[in-house]
Amino acid sequence: MASPNSTFTELVSTTFRNHKKEIADNVSNRNALLKRIMMKGNYEREDGGLTIVTPLDYAENSTYQRYSDWDTLNIGASDVISAAEYQWKQIALNVVSSGRELRINSGENRIIKLAKGKMKNAIRTFNNNFSEDIYSDGTASNQVNGLQALVSDLGTGTVGGIDSSTYTFWKNTIFDLSTNSVTISASTIENSAMLPLWLSLDRGPDDCPDLIVADNTYYQYFEASQVSIKRYIDATDANGGMVSLKYKNADVMYDGNSGIPSAHMYFLNTQYLGLTVHKDADLEVMEEQRPINQDGVVVPIVWMGNLWCSNRSQQGVIIA
Repeated sequence: MASPNSTFTELVSTTFRNHKKEIADNVSNRNALLKRIMMKGNYEREDGGLTIVTPLDYAENSTYQRYSDWDTLNIGASDVISAAEYQWKQIALNVVSSGRELRINSGENRIIKLAKGKMKNAIRTFNNNFSEDIYSDGTASNQVNGLQALVSDLGTGTVGGIDSSTYTFWKNTIFDLSTNSVTISASTIENSAMLPLWLSLDRGPDDCPDLIVADNTYYQYFEASQVSIKRYIDATDANGGMVSLKYKNADVMYDGNSGIPSAHMYFLNTQYLGLTVHKDADLEVMEEQRPINQDGVVVPIVWMGNLWCSNRSQQGVIIA
C-alpha cells in the first residue's frame, strides 16, 4: 500500500500537471494585462539563455531615398536594431504537509481532500502575489519587472539594460495632471487627460493603445463621463473574463484589485509587451523534498521568467 507521503505527492503533482492550462488561465483571468498578453500570443516559452533578449526598432532606416534614373543609391549600413535584455526572475511556491497531517488524513477520500485543499491555497497564493508583481515597480528582491518599472511615472529609468536618460527613444510617455493643470473628474478625464495622451501614442489603427487599465478612482471617473453612451464589452467574450468599457478602439478595464497603484491609468500598446517563461520552470512541480530533521514533505513548484517591453515610447500613463 502506498504511504500517505507518496500518495499526497502524487496527487499534488498530477493535479498540477493535468490542470496546468486551467491554472494559468485562472492567473491571467484575474489580471487584465496578463489576459491581453495571452490573447496577443506574447506569452513565450524559452528553453534557455543567460537572459531574455527582446529585439527593438528604435530608429528609421537611413537608406530611404528618392531617386531618378541612374542616381547613385544609398547602400550605407543602417543600425536600426538593438535589443533589450531582461534578467530571469524566479518564484518558488511550496506545498507542505506534516507527517502528522498526512497520517491523520491517510484514508483515500481524506488524502484527496487534503491535497485539493493545499493545491487550492497554493494556486490562490500564486494568483494574488503574481498579479501584484505584474503591477509592481520591480524593486523587491528577485521580483519580475512590473508595469510601474516598464511604464514609469517619470518616463525614465534603466529598463532591459537600456538607460532612457542616455537613449531618449526608450522613455515611456506620461501625462502629468498637475503639470498640465488638469483637475481630474468625470467632466475632465476624457477630453483633458485621456485624449491628449492618446494622441501622443496613436500611430494609426494598427499601432495605438489597445488596452487601458485604471485604478478604482480613474475608472469611476471614466465610467461616469460616459453617461448614456457607454459601450460595454461582455465578460463572456475573449477580452479577459471581465467587463470593460471602450475608449476609441481600446478596452478600458478596472484592474484596481490586481495591485495597480492608486491614481493611475495606463495606456498600453500590448503588441510591444510580453511575458517569457522558461519551459522547464513554467509552474513546474519538482521532486518532493523531506527535511532531515522534521517529519513532513515539501513539494516545490517553480516558475522562472520575466515581463518585457520592446517599445516603451508607445506606452503611456496618466499620473496625478
